[in-house]
Parts: sequence; C-alpha cells; structure tokens
Amino acid sequence: MTHPGKGPDGAADTVRGGPRRRRVRAQVGGVPLPLLVPALIGLAFLIVPLIALLVRAPWRSLPELLTSAEVWQALRLSLVCATAATAVSMVVGVPLAWLLARVEFPGRGLVRALVTLPLVLPPVVGGVALLMALGRNGIVGRSLDSWFGVTLPFTTAGVVVAEAFVALPFLVITVEGTLRAADPRYEEAAATLGASRFTAFRRVTLPLIAPGIAAGAVLAWARALGEFGATITFAGNFPGRTQTMPLAVYLALQSDPEAAIALSLVLLAVSVAVLAGLRDRWMTTG
Repeated sequence: MTHPGKGPDGAADTVRGGPRRRRVRAQVGGVPLPLLVPALIGLAFLIVPLIALLVRAPWRSLPELLTSAEVWQALRLSLVCATAATAVSMVVGVPLAWLLARVEFPGRGLVRALVTLPLVLPPVVGGVALLMALGRNGIVGRSLDSWFGVTLPFTTAGVVVAEAFVALPFLVITVEGTLRAADPRYEEAAATLGASRFTAFRRVTLPLIAPGIAAGAVLAWARALGEFGATITFAGNFPGRTQTMPLAVYLALQSDPEAAIALSLVLLAVSVAVLAGLRDRWMTTG
C-alpha cells in the first residue's frame, strides 16, 4: 500500500504537485518560456516596423505618387544602375569565385577576407575609400582623369561603381559556395579528354553552377538596388543623374513623407520578391 502523495517506491509524487508541475507550467507547447518570450520580442522587433509602414501607407494616393516624374526618374535610374552593377559583378565575380574555390595559392585566406570585407564595412566608409581611389585626386582616378578624361565621382557611372563595390561580395560568396559543392571530377574528366582548363570551365563548370550564379546575381542586384551610403558619398545626390531610390526616400522624407513611404513600399516589395525567389535555395532544408 502506498502512502497518499507517494509513488510506488515511496518517492514524492512530482506529477500531481511539486517541481515537475512547475516546470510543465513554465512551458507552452513544449517551448520553455525563457526562450519563447525573447523570441517573440525579437520577432515583433522585426515585423512591427514593416507593419507600421503598411498601415501608414497612403494607399489611395499611392498610384499618383508612384507615377510622378520624380519617382519614375529615381526608379528608372535605380533599375538601370543596379542591373549594370550586377553585370559588372558577374563579369569579375564569377572568375574570382572560381579562383578562390579551385586554385591553391599563398594568401588565399587573406584574399577571401578582403573580398568579404565590404559586407561588414560601413557603406559610407566604402564611399570614402572609393573617393580616395577613384576620385579626381585619387591614386587611380588621377590617372583616369589625366590620361583618358574619365571622371567617375558624382556621375551615373559612379553610382554603378559604388553599387558594384557593395554587391560584388554577395555574388562571389554565393558562387564560391556553389563551386565548392560541385563535383570537380567532371572538370577532371573533361581535362582527360583534352579540354583546356578554360574550356572545361566554359563547357562543364558553368552549366553546373548556373543556379548558384543566378542566385548570387539576384542577391547582388537586390543589394545594389538598396545601396545608400557608398552611393551618396561617392556619387552624390543629383536628381536624374545619381539620385537612386534610397536617396530619393531620404530626400522625400524631409519634404514629402507620403512619397517616401511609397518609395519604401517599392523597395520592400522588391526585397520580398527576392526572398520568395530564393526561398527554395536558402529558406528550406532538404
């Protein structure tokens, strides 16, 4: 015969009352409250500002705001410059990613660190660095100006350069990861059949890593579209020439908040579209 409140072995019944019951109460659906509460706070911290943007959006006047000449001017410039910056990133970034993934050379780790540096570097600092390098009195820009008459700062080409500077690492990292995951035996087989290394890259490697290149290009394009700090520092904020959408948002916020919200909604829609397009690649697990 067992004692009330005791288990079969005479131990205290912790199911009916005691420490175990308190532990059960401290969980919701199997999730401990000390983890659930801060998780919900972090989620709200990220979502509430976006909800506020949608709530405060001038939906009735949104078509009129988005069809204004200033908005279309900034939108067109942003699309053109982001696409050009992505093209530049692909031309130089894919070979750079291949070099980091396939070739052993001294200092490869340092090169990889330098490639990823713009990811953590404040964009304004990147713009200042571009000015010191490519400005009219920069270490490279001086020669470009005197020998070829090319001036990049405060021009549309300067916008492309600034956006490519911050977007290139996204493409390089994505393509390098795809190359490391690809089986190099296909390239080795092509080499045994007499193909040169470049032919193997062009005919074998590129088709294998095409999805990775596409994903990296989309990320680079989205990053270039939203670039602000390096652009305003290196290229300025001149309507029709260097004023991209993020710069237009910043300027409109001071005089026309509704236009700033409308432009912000466009950038938000682009970001959501990019995440939706890359969901199957990075947001899910096999």
